[in-house]
Amino acid sequence: MDTDPLRSITQIKYNREGDLLFSVAKDTVVNAWYSVNGERLGTYNGHTGAVWCVDCDWDTKNVLTGSADNSCRLWDCETGKQLALLETSSAVRTCGFDFSGNIIMFSTDKQMGYQCFLNFFDLRDPQQIKDNQPYMTVPCSESKITSAVWGPLGDYVIAGHESGEMNQFSAKSGEVLKKIKEHTKQINDMQSSVDLTMVISASKDNTAKLFDSTTLDHIKTFKTERPVNSAAISPIMDHVVMGGGQEAMEVTTTSTRIGKFEARFFHAAYEEEFGRVKGHFGPINCVAFHPDGKSYSSGGEDGYVRIHYFDPHYFDFELEA
Repeated sequence: MDTDPLRSITQIKYNREGDLLFSVAKDTVVNAWYSVNGERLGTYNGHTGAVWCVDCDWDTKNVLTGSADNSCRLWDCETGKQLALLETSSAVRTCGFDFSGNIIMFSTDKQMGYQCFLNFFDLRDPQQIKDNQPYMTVPCSESKITSAVWGPLGDYVIAGHESGEMNQFSAKSGEVLKKIKEHTKQINDMQSSVDLTMVISASKDNTAKLFDSTTLDHIKTFKTERPVNSAAISPIMDHVVMGGGQEAMEVTTTSTRIGKFEARFFHAAYEEEFGRVKGHFGPINCVAFHPDGKSYSSGGEDGYVRIHYFDPHYFDFELEA
């Protein structure tokens, strides 16, 4: 699926059924695709800067996006109509619906004299939207949030920071419930398992790590030789997929022959790499498993979203102990 090869993909996200795949990139357009054949369903138009993040609620009613144009926007999934515009003082880096679809969170960048904030809105209260007044704003003065996901039951948000630390922020009080630092460098991406019991973090320190969502206990580490931009947990197998490459700045120094940027598959229990998929012409910025676990997608710096279906023998594969 070609979005526009000049616009690197920043995030891709399946809806809960997996029939739709949303992609956002460094252009201003939010795309919705049919995952089965890669046909474009439509676009959500209105942002005026790079779009950093996208999320979809559990019943595919609304879509949430955050952008470098200093806004977080809520869209009607089916019609593409903009339902809400939440303006911020700096770029919106990460956003998400809680499990109910009623509460949204988004974080803003530390830039131009503004510090990083984690904002919470209740969509059931139109006044909050109208006044652009979140019911809670949590300042993150030390290190900005680079990626965040909701914990189970919508009680808290698990945030990964530029410093490599992870925090659980209560969605009720805003206080930090738990704090850990397992990564030595910036966390680039965080994704939950399908049942929300686990979360995987991808970091610039060349590793991805698996954690228990509730306790933040560190369960596994997956090591590579280059920065990991994104990692996802399979919903049906004990597998994780990781995408990375070099820093965007360093890419020009290497040859761009036949798409040699690989998605890597690791066994979640043994921490062993067992497969790679080539194809992208630039670093892979985001990966996502289809909710049925039979395919996965990757979005690259090259502006392409690639959907890959697994061969039958993938499902019988057992790692030799």
